[in-house]
Amino acid sequence: MHHHDHSHHHGHSTTKNIKIAFFINLLFSIIELIGGLWTNSIAILSDALHDFGDSLSLGVSWYFQNVSHKERDQNFSYGYARFSVAGAVINSIVLVVGSIIILTESIPRLFDPQNPNGEGMIYLAIGGIVFNGLAAWKLHEGKSLNERAVYLHLLEDILGWVATLIAAILIQFWNIPIVDPILAMGIAGFILFNVYKNLKQAATIILQGIPEGINIEKIQNLLKAMPGVKDVHDCHVWTLDGQFHVLSVHLVVGDNEDMESLANIKAKAKHDLLHEKIDHATIEFETEAEECEPC
Repeated sequence: MHHHDHSHHHGHSTTKNIKIAFFINLLFSIIELIGGLWTNSIAILSDALHDFGDSLSLGVSWYFQNVSHKERDQNFSYGYARFSVAGAVINSIVLVVGSIIILTESIPRLFDPQNPNGEGMIYLAIGGIVFNGLAAWKLHEGKSLNERAVYLHLLEDILGWVATLIAAILIQFWNIPIVDPILAMGIAGFILFNVYKNLKQAATIILQGIPEGINIEKIQNLLKAMPGVKDVHDCHVWTLDGQFHVLSVHLVVGDNEDMESLANIKAKAKHDLLHEKIDHATIEFETEAEECEPC
């Protein structure tokens, strides 16, 4: 007797980590807003606005990651895992908007550098590195696309505060305010490059492309080499969320195979496919005389 468990479980640590990162980010955004007014720094006030946007997207990610833990039901037969991808897309869009804001703020300052309170900026920058570093540390080993998008958010903030600290030191001790917009533009470019990679992977998942690291030709050859299998038709591989990979395939077998033989072929195929990172396989048998109806 075979027990079939087609449910998909995500680690609840993902949701907990995003929740912690959300509250850390929101708390420091409030501190940053007050600090920006204290230092009279438009750069820090702009970053406070950016961080409030980050907090919003972290809250959205937290919600979507929580939803993604739900089991399958009448509305979503594969469960809700792909909702975490929606969170990653929203996060990435916020990052793009934030980076564009950074660029639009930075370029004019190349020609008209500002002179904020350098000492106050130093204190805030150290606080920013500590707060955001703590939040990033909670997510640095995240495997889901959503966690990586949130981690990228926090990495952006850490790099931003490192740049702010360097700029603040140069402003305070050497009076070189132009380094602030130059560093900000470099960080914005770095973040946009990484967002592009993240959105590309999200698009592959949504459009049901073959997951990264999966060689469909290797899988087909593996199945063809199995005893009792004469050919492989209609092989498809996709992923629910970048981690949980799904396969459907037609295996061509001889006319005389009985139910026990077919069950053994299916069991071995599923076992071997697990080693190829296929978590869920739907296998259909057909004979050589049958006409395959490919998707």
